[in-house]
Amino acid sequence: MVDVLIVEDDPMVVEVNTGFVSAVAGFSVVGAAGTGKEAVLMVQKYRPQLVLLDIYLPDMDGVATLEEMRRRQLPTDVIMVTAARDAETVRRVFRFGAVDYIIKPFKFDRLQSALQYYAAMHSRLKSKDDISQQELDELAWSRFVHDDTKENIPKGLSEVTLKQVLLFLIKSNRAVSAYEVSEKLGMARVTARRYLEYLENMGKVSLEVQYGGVGRPINRYRVI
Repeated sequence: MVDVLIVEDDPMVVEVNTGFVSAVAGFSVVGAAGTGKEAVLMVQKYRPQLVLLDIYLPDMDGVATLEEMRRRQLPTDVIMVTAARDAETVRRVFRFGAVDYIIKPFKFDRLQSALQYYAAMHSRLKSKDDISQQELDELAWSRFVHDDTKENIPKGLSEVTLKQVLLFLIKSNRAVSAYEVSEKLGMARVTARRYLEYLENMGKVSLEVQYGGVGRPINRYRVI
């Protein structure tokens, strides 16, 4: 069982998120904190494996709260669940070791996917002294692609190539173009674009349009 602490100052959101977490097998909510300082103290007391942390708190923001947890070397993982979406905040959160970032408002499926991936990762790392690159790639794949995605792959696309494209996006950790994907994986640019457009339609990646000087704008894709 994975113990979860929810850090959120809106009681209604706490109630909703508690219901969401409790609906996922293998997870239990051990408490809720309404401020950053309270969150740090509760992490020290209960030692939860996982914290769902908001950015907007009344005393100190979620990034500062996460930073304080790291400064105190508290052994807990963090998933940010917040409406904050500016790039600098996201970068800071991941620099301090958050395992995921969920933007409000979100659907239950998104949180469920994050928790199931975390449970798989937690179980795999707990049971082994070391882990192979292939196992890490399989975990990354399972985080983004589920059975329904595989079953709906359009004619002409393959699951193996889809996996390669998605893993390249994950490892790149930035927005990439169809040209970059085609060069890296050795496929035609039009083929790379088909896979990227399919992933966008499935809600697995986001599209960013880059406008430059002369010529067409460049479509770049980033894992959500």
